[in-house]
Amino acid sequence: MPVLGRRAALTLAAGALAAPAVARADAARVLRFVPQANLSSLDAVAGTQYVVRNAAAMVWETLYGVDASFTPRPQMCEGHEASADFRTWTFRLRPGLRWHDGERVTSRDVVASLQRWMVRDTMGQVIRGRLDALEAIDDRSVRFRLNKPFSKMLFALGKSNAPMALIMPERIARTDPFQLIGDYVGSGPMVFRKDEWVPGARAVFARFAGYQPRQEPGEWLAGGKRMNFERIEWQILPDPATAGAALQNGEVDWWETPIPDLVPLLRRNRDVVVDIADPLGNLGSLRMNHLFPPFSDVRARQALLMATSQSDYMEAVCGGDAALWQTTASFFTPGTALYTEDGGELLKGPRRYDAAKQLLAAAGYNGEKVILMVATDMAITKAEGDVTADMLGRIGMNVDYQALDWGTVGARRAKKDPPGKGGWHIFHTWHAGADCINPAPYTALDAGGDKAWFGWPNSPAVEDGIVAWYDAPDATAEKAAAAAINRAAFADVVYIPTGFFRQYQAWRRDVAGIARAPFPVFWGVRKG
Repeated sequence: MPVLGRRAALTLAAGALAAPAVARADAARVLRFVPQANLSSLDAVAGTQYVVRNAAAMVWETLYGVDASFTPRPQMCEGHEASADFRTWTFRLRPGLRWHDGERVTSRDVVASLQRWMVRDTMGQVIRGRLDALEAIDDRSVRFRLNKPFSKMLFALGKSNAPMALIMPERIARTDPFQLIGDYVGSGPMVFRKDEWVPGARAVFARFAGYQPRQEPGEWLAGGKRMNFERIEWQILPDPATAGAALQNGEVDWWETPIPDLVPLLRRNRDVVVDIADPLGNLGSLRMNHLFPPFSDVRARQALLMATSQSDYMEAVCGGDAALWQTTASFFTPGTALYTEDGGELLKGPRRYDAAKQLLAAAGYNGEKVILMVATDMAITKAEGDVTADMLGRIGMNVDYQALDWGTVGARRAKKDPPGKGGWHIFHTWHAGADCINPAPYTALDAGGDKAWFGWPNSPAVEDGIVAWYDAPDATAEKAAAAAINRAAFADVVYIPTGFFRQYQAWRRDVAGIARAPFPVFWGVRKG
């Protein structure tokens, strides 16, 4: 063989041997993730969808972040000072923080970001109601001056539920709080690749080379967010069978929400791991529009409450896996400090369909269409929506079942238009148990009318209970306030809890570092 021929043959052979190693190295740098739903937005200040929060938490950071014990830890801050009466709070940014475009993070960015957040978030609104001034002292220091004590400031700035107190460049933070941002420059560990975003199909995040993680180990939203991947690719696969097959075949690495029906099949695959995603679980939610008939009348809401069978909902959501769910006559997370069933009697007894029909008639309902928005691309909302359609029929309501995608439901539920003109009567969602441990992160419990979360419930008694909890001097007073809130929330039917349930997550066995948390924690995850 000529020398050149031998060299060529050796080169080809070497290439053939090296190719699998190169492929493995490339695969190790990319994490392929199947989220719970399509990513329709990245603005976790203007909205509350968990899928949006999960994406935004990689791109932007908060001044503080909660760890697994719900303790807020410094994140963008190097620390803070608080006056003895909790009326003055001063925060100092840690040095070296940069935006993805290379510009320096300054206190002006912080002030603008917090001003936008305070308009949308329930805790932010409490702070805003007590605010005398929020000011940039110098390029790295920010000060709150309040006219009333607020001892829960660190939790407010570091909580995990949306609206999150995400810090954005001032030019982005000046966006109207009720309009979605269109610029995605953050300072977090990952850069959102807007040029690769295909809504309904794919979202891509690339590692930010200029990110400087904290020295402490990463835990939930606190500590060093060390990324072991150059890219995280979200694959939008709304069909569970398709997602399950992709995970088993190694086409994706991590599936956020496998449905219980597929779990036995996944567990039989030696290359797949299945585990509970979050021990704190979730509260299912039937949300009614309080602005328009029939549910502007509390008797109509109470009619649905007395017809609600939580076991029907939970069996639909969790299939035959009874270990995943329980009934609960509470708006608070079972097993946590403020859990109470005060006022929940209507959910504990047998279902009373005839009494529900009588209450509907007393409320003036006369067969009008009730618009039920159902996100059919999400297993949880599809299952609950089907149960609700059946339940409404049992009590004589005329159901307009509208099958939609989750992104459309997320946008439409914010509309206050009359139901016949683009609005709605009922939709389903769920609330992470981590968000229901107390009133502070609990957006869905707010009952301040027009300023409340979607459905806009108006219950002065609930609002009084929330204020009492904020002002409680000790744990005993906090528990008393929670009991008062639970009673009032059931009396006025802020929303209907459809039961408590946990979910599975599943991943390839060669993926390590996946945490049990209320949201996907990407930092610390690795392959190999």
